Amino acid sequence: MKKLIIKSAIYVFLILILLEVLVRLFHLGKDTPTRFVDEHKVEKWVPNQNGFSVTGNRRQNFSEYRINNSGYNSYREFTPTKEKIEIALVGDSFIEGFHQDYYNSIGKKIEKKIPAVEVYEYGYAGYDFADQMHLVHSYKDQFELIDHIILGIKFSNDLTRGEYNVVYGRLALESPMNRLLKKSKLLVYCKSIGILDPPQKLIYRLTSALKSKQKTKPLKDDEIAKIKKEKEKQYLANFESLISKYGFDKGRYALLLDSRVTPPVFLSYLKENNFNYIDFATSFEATTRSTTLIYDRHWNNHGRELIANIIVAYLNNKRPTKIVK
Repeated sequence: MKKLIIKSAIYVFLILILLEVLVRLFHLGKDTPTRFVDEHKVEKWVPNQNGFSVTGNRRQNFSEYRINNSGYNSYREFTPTKEKIEIALVGDSFIEGFHQDYYNSIGKKIEKKIPAVEVYEYGYAGYDFADQMHLVHSYKDQFELIDHIILGIKFSNDLTRGEYNVVYGRLALESPMNRLLKKSKLLVYCKSIGILDPPQKLIYRLTSALKSKQKTKPLKDDEIAKIKKEKEKQYLANFESLISKYGFDKGRYALLLDSRVTPPVFLSYLKENNFNYIDFATSFEATTRSTTLIYDRHWNNHGRELIANIIVAYLNNKRPTKIVK
């Protein structure tokens, strides 16, 4: 029995080593760059990193990223001047673009259509509107030189808070233990394709069951509607709080949004108060091709091409500044 246990342990160890080698050989596990908080309390990636982002259990999406000197995934450095025409795209993982090669990003697509401009992509996974406004304010000397600033916003996700503070939950991913675990590409791969989800969910359910055995009653339709209305009211108040603190240059700023998932109350507010916004809903609805990845809801190359097109259309129709193709 003792020999059987020893042999089994050796075989398991060798199988794990073989799987680790295969994952590394075929590059199935994604490379995750290191994050940090700079002197302005802006969370970003540590500058000058590169690697590959992998999505899907069969390497459905494989793309290269490059973190520039400013701490963002980009094919260029951010060097705005008074003489040049610059566009800043600020937002979360959709702007960050780890799901596409950094040299074929939304910014690069825009530059191909308007060669006279430089596009700076300040994208970081998890950024909400508070993160974005804090970033622009913290680097105001740089952003004041940029001609157009486009801020990505999703009402349900990006307006949950009315003031900025560092999200230490994301920084916990840089703990010594997590860094050690990330050295195993096999473990990273297993986590990314969901193999580790069932045991994690089981632990969560057991913990929740021990904490509270009280059953909650299902909400009625009028109660759900009331909660939704109160949430919309609070999110709108959060938006007002952030622009009141940081300011919002209506001549240079614009919001990038999808009106299909944006409450009418917010759209009405933007129109009544003359906020510029770029709505990509119509463009996405008109296409017959998929705009997102198969295993991931981020935009695919076609979706990014559509986003680039509507931003170009907005820029070329922008008054008083007209950008000539």
